Amino acid sequence: MNNKFYSFIKMNSQNFYHQRVLKILTLIFFASLLSAFNLSTEQGKRMPDTYLKEGIWRGILKPQGIEVPFLFNVEKHGCNYSFILMNGEERISLDDIVINDDSLHAQLFVFDATIHAKIEDNKLHGIWVKNDEENFMIPFSAAFGNEQRFKVESKKPDTSFDGKWEVDFIKENNSIEKAIGLFSQNGQKLAGTFLTPTGDYRFLEGVVEGNTMKLSSFDGVNALLFEAEMLENGELSGELWNLLHRHEKWTAKRNDNFELADTYAVTFMKEKYESFNVKFPNTSGDFISLTDLLYKDKIVVVQILGTWCPNCIDETRFLVDWYKDNKERGVEILGLAFEKNTDVGYAASRVTKWKRKLGIEYEVLMAGIPGSRSEALPMLNEVVTFPTTVILDKQHKVQQIKSGFFGPGSGVYYEKFVEDFNFLIDKLVEE
Repeated sequence: MNNKFYSFIKMNSQNFYHQRVLKILTLIFFASLLSAFNLSTEQGKRMPDTYLKEGIWRGILKPQGIEVPFLFNVEKHGCNYSFILMNGEERISLDDIVINDDSLHAQLFVFDATIHAKIEDNKLHGIWVKNDEENFMIPFSAAFGNEQRFKVESKKPDTSFDGKWEVDFIKENNSIEKAIGLFSQNGQKLAGTFLTPTGDYRFLEGVVEGNTMKLSSFDGVNALLFEAEMLENGELSGELWNLLHRHEKWTAKRNDNFELADTYAVTFMKEKYESFNVKFPNTSGDFISLTDLLYKDKIVVVQILGTWCPNCIDETRFLVDWYKDNKERGVEILGLAFEKNTDVGYAASRVTKWKRKLGIEYEVLMAGIPGSRSEALPMLNEVVTFPTTVILDKQHKVQQIKSGFFGPGSGVYYEKFVEDFNFLIDKLVEE
């Protein structure tokens, strides 16, 4: 048994994640993954940290027994390491990496999730843990020097998956969730995303072989695998896997004219409320309200978010840059964070990290847990997804509410959002 690896996890449990994860690790970790770790080592053997080679690694996560491949680049800066997750055009930098002997701990960007692994012979073996979810533990492995996300043979594509598709995701109860598939193919290489009523699946990357396609991504909080076959009638029949339990069939047909329901019409103000106002504590415990002097006679963009939400990252990145360029125009942004952890101090630490990592200069308040959003925001009919964005005029009357967010991975849909957002703010500034 590798006592160094176990001691490393135990020693760092207080610093990196909630106490219940230590309990899970203690009870399950060795029973379920002992063989994967191959822990028999010579007594006293010490693995130098330089053993972790710089360059491209191919990682594999195994939720539901299937392999979700992804690529990451290992860089060394002095005595410190960073990982760069690679999904299509996206690059996610992970700089909270700790290596002790042959044990590795990687904090996954702003998310409350970690990878623990043992370093051995240009390989990593370990687990991916989401600390804000009970019993979430997925096997992880990686090998150095393999730059192929999917192992492909020489079989060339028989068809093109390029273009826009009308997609039906078929739920377990046989209900249908409509979506848009946007794919770009270059030879065997495939990139794209799916747009749903609550947001997009961000950057997906994969391959085409014959009449089949595969796409995957790992951003630290979601591990996605899409597979599909093109049928003789030109339609697609496929499957989707995500995390521990989600497995759905999906079908698609080409349709350049298909659009989703209006995401600006889902959430709205109840008639009895004349203006939008909130009062919640910030991460320091100071209560902030829209009646405060900072927001008086100003346009306010209210961002309803969670630090566990990938689409919220995309929106935050846009708002951070936008705020720097526009805050002198009489515009403010106010974030309302709904965190999964009920420990207020712990949740506040997550929001503090979120602000630091993303360079946020506006207030982000502690609004509650996701399940309390209706109680916290009684002026709205419902908040169906994160993020939800409310734009208020200078009198703090609601001018627009948008559910979900289509980020840079959605291409023209993201560009259209930016154009419409700026048009409305310009109009409100001039009034």
